[in-house]
Amino acid sequence: MVRIRTVSVPSVEMLEALQPAPEGISLVVWDFDVEPVGAELAHIDAAVLPYMASPDQFGDAVRSAPNLLLVQTQSTGYEGIPELVGDDVAVTSAAGVHAAATAELAIGLTIASLRGIDDAVRNQTLGQWKPARFPGLADRRVLLVGVGGIGVEIARRLEPFEVELTRVGSSARDDEWGRVHGSDELVVLAGQADVLIVITPLTGATRGLIDAEVLAAMPDGALVVNVARGAVVDSEALTAEVVSGRLSAALDVFDPEPVPEGHALWAAPGALITPHSGGNTGAFWPRMIRLLKRQLDSFAAGKEPANLVQRGSLFS
Repeated sequence: MVRIRTVSVPSVEMLEALQPAPEGISLVVWDFDVEPVGAELAHIDAAVLPYMASPDQFGDAVRSAPNLLLVQTQSTGYEGIPELVGDDVAVTSAAGVHAAATAELAIGLTIASLRGIDDAVRNQTLGQWKPARFPGLADRRVLLVGVGGIGVEIARRLEPFEVELTRVGSSARDDEWGRVHGSDELVVLAGQADVLIVITPLTGATRGLIDAEVLAAMPDGALVVNVARGAVVDSEALTAEVVSGRLSAALDVFDPEPVPEGHALWAAPGALITPHSGGNTGAFWPRMIRLLKRQLDSFAAGKEPANLVQRGSLFS
């Protein structure tokens, strides 16, 4: 049986954090800019991809490794990676690593917008004291689109805030937490939502899922929070709604990224923008290292690793 023996990581820091490697596993450094240190390119069986980089940035380097069996992302999302490596290469994600941090930001963006904290910061820079009454989160009707690992963590963190939560998945069903509505119900459900939080993965089915029709159905003054991927939301339609003042938006992601210079959302009073930093907290590194250590143990034992999103030829 073919097994993974040589694994590349993108930095010396990561290599040192993963020592000692399990018996039978060799670790080498490959940052995708220069040739690997410690092994020839042809000998690398598995590669840990760089964090916060797109396939456009490392694609040529990955394609140059002739015998790759698996690639490991450092992000929960993996869009573009299966297409980059082809069907024969397994793909594993970092699902779980970013769940707590991204859920934190989703709640933080929601509260900041609903309590006017963004306005307060702007007023502070002007030395202005402007008390006002804002909607707040308590008693709001929250529509959560996405019920995977991060969606579960967002829902858990919403519990103490006394909201009316409705969850949406790809299809209607019941789970251990209650009812999950299908995405075909979005327009109707959006009409009853004060807050729409988006955390669904970006796939062919979810690209543009939050479209002009969904946004138009939302009540005046509602808030859209996107911590998923920018392309899940129709950027043009959202921009029009926010610039008009009808809706507000708190966005960690956008399509395209970064938000272009001079884009209308930069100056829109109802927009709060963070630079795709959902999982980028102090929790990331230790959680990522723990996941990679488990993956290396699986490789050494010839077992299936966690978070397989494409099985490749090795695990088919």
